[in-house]
Amino acid sequence: MTNKIFGYARVSTKDQNLDRQINELQAAGISERDIFIDKASGKDVARPQYQTLKNVLREGDILVIKSIDRLGRNYNDILTEWRIITKEIKAHIKVLDLPLLDTTTDTQDLTGAFISDIVLQILSYVAEQERTSIKQRQAEGIAAARNSGKELGRPKAQKPDNWDSVIKQWQDGEITATKAMEQMNMKRNTFYRLLKA
Repeated sequence: MTNKIFGYARVSTKDQNLDRQINELQAAGISERDIFIDKASGKDVARPQYQTLKNVLREGDILVIKSIDRLGRNYNDILTEWRIITKEIKAHIKVLDLPLLDTTTDTQDLTGAFISDIVLQILSYVAEQERTSIKQRQAEGIAAARNSGKELGRPKAQKPDNWDSVIKQWQDGEITATKAMEQMNMKRNTFYRLLKA
């Protein structure tokens, strides 16, 4: 039976673009129908297409991913998923960004497998540390902004110039709330939030 080559691409949010990953997987010779795609956070291992992919993978098949963090978001998840695919399913993994992580070339050689395993552990650790650093820098930036008196988040809605006159008409029963919102070009939530304020 011929071994198959599959690709897996993932982005964390629906707004992020998958084109770069898909283009690189196709350039590596993977048919579009054999590329599994998730738009979901890496912290959730129960991603639907990823789970389907693991059910489809057979011994000797090859899974190609652009970068190691496509498998998971933290050190333990990446190592766990790598071991499930390579040791339990006995499929191969090729990481396009890191040619050292290619089990198709080193599984017959104990030294090669050992080196690949060490590289995997180091890179998984580095990936998690980088995410921790990003979160820390974000928190420090938010704290610094607050300390300097900057307001964070969505800017507060301002009352339009015609607020007082339109609200008086509404309170006097001359117009409906919907008509008042139209006259002030205002959304329902904003209208009632400003009323409460």
